[in-house]
Amino acid sequence: MCGRFVSSSSATRIAEFFGASFDAEPLAPSYNVAPTNEVYAVVADSSGDRQLTTYRWGLVPSWAKDVKIGSRMINARAETLADKPAFRSLFRKHRILVPMDGFYEWRAATAPVGARAVKQPMFIRRTDGLPLAVAGLWAVWRDPGADPDTPWLHTCTVVTTSANSAIAPVHDRMPVVLADEAWERWLDPTFSDVDALQAMLVPAPNELFTMHPVGTAVNNVRNKGRELIDPTPDPALQPDDGRLL
Repeated sequence: MCGRFVSSSSATRIAEFFGASFDAEPLAPSYNVAPTNEVYAVVADSSGDRQLTTYRWGLVPSWAKDVKIGSRMINARAETLADKPAFRSLFRKHRILVPMDGFYEWRAATAPVGARAVKQPMFIRRTDGLPLAVAGLWAVWRDPGADPDTPWLHTCTVVTTSANSAIAPVHDRMPVVLADEAWERWLDPTFSDVDALQAMLVPAPNELFTMHPVGTAVNNVRNKGRELIDPTPDPALQPDDGRLL
């Protein structure tokens, strides 16, 4: 799953990168975006005009009785988007791109018998430093008992697929990262060819990514600073081996 990511680029940079307009209140940079946080997302209208806006991370379907369901719907498996009731209609017309400057996954750790094994957080980003264009879905929700004038809550989920061979040693899933030539079709709300859309949801090439181990401070969602992505020695390597993954 994708449960934490980095959003450090300015709204201006993100909007320029995706060819989108932006007229909302900018979000503060975060090196530890967590579920229920507000995140940037790129959406397009039927004419193809793109807008950078904000959504709450954790999908709350329109039919949900309680907003708490969003904490359990931060990811959507690519393999079941066309069939799962919560995602089926959204897959056809409510698609977005979630810009990320990188994301975290936790590699399983080993420990001597009787000792506590601590998972090793890994920071994964593009080798060229550009933002990742991650496939997502969006929905709007309002408490059934709320006043009709109550604003709708805009929420989103991140689409995941099986990991490529570079990321598989760390985790068996990864976000779906779309190449720029796929953005127009993915964002087009009038395009609903499920087979064509499904064909986009594949692992990105190994060479797109680089990764390195980081400190366990990222485990605490209250920590948001730039130091979270600083490399740390990898306990999986021998002491005399200076390599980073």
